[in-house]
Amino acid sequence: MINTILLLIIVGLGAGIFGAIFGIGGGMIVTPVLTLLMGLDIKYAIGASIISVIATSSGATVAYLKDDMLNLRVAMFLEIATTIGAIAGAVLTGVLPSAVLYVLFGVLLLFSAWNMYRKMRAGKEKTEAIQADSLSTKLKLNGSYYDNAIDKKIDYQVSNVPGGFTMMLGAGLASGLLGIGSGAFKVIAMDTIMKMPLKPSSATSNLMMGVTAAASATVYFFNGSIRPEIAAPLAIGILVGALIGSRIMKHLRARVLRMIFIPILFYIGLQMFLKGFEVTI
Repeated sequence: MINTILLLIIVGLGAGIFGAIFGIGGGMIVTPVLTLLMGLDIKYAIGASIISVIATSSGATVAYLKDDMLNLRVAMFLEIATTIGAIAGAVLTGVLPSAVLYVLFGVLLLFSAWNMYRKMRAGKEKTEAIQADSLSTKLKLNGSYYDNAIDKKIDYQVSNVPGGFTMMLGAGLASGLLGIGSGAFKVIAMDTIMKMPLKPSSATSNLMMGVTAAASATVYFFNGSIRPEIAAPLAIGILVGALIGSRIMKHLRARVLRMIFIPILFYIGLQMFLKGFEVTI
């Protein structure tokens, strides 16, 4: 029992570090480990995954708020779209074929990975050339952050707000219909579509994921999917890991973040695409 608890804490530590740096939650690590390595039923693994997302968000958001890294206005505005999409997804469950959605979202992620690769090859983060649209100016979505990696304060503009809002509707729809986390979609919406720098995109995604996961956690709690003896050790490790990850992310260059994030994005996209054809990897 003690060995299991220690293992869960270590898994949580890794998931927290990973999730906080890339803004995609710890479920991507937690679910495979619990099911494939520890033989846990998928139902309880998903319940633990929801808790891991909330814990990652809580730990990372505290640090990112303190460092003024995340964009609170962008988070609250886009959360409206995610919530609407999630509700619509829950209503449409069983109406739309999941296979089609897996293929569509898989293609979108693969395209986004390619687009992010092109952006990385272009060189450094180019925030000066981005023009804020009228909606981002009215809503005061533009922001700034201090990049420790280059020892410089960066002011950035937010563009294509309607496009980002639409992407968030899709992210919420995917969460509601497919029961998946949508951290990768959130990062894409802000970084690729709205032209925000990757660091504040990842930080803002962490906050948004926690809000989305907290809503669904109630359902998982009452249907018995959340087991405290599993979720508690994971949450402890994740909270510590998220704090560590948020410290690490401050000192990583955007190019390094992209070099690590692109293969992850490609893997998730490929996995979703193949799952649409009932192929698993």
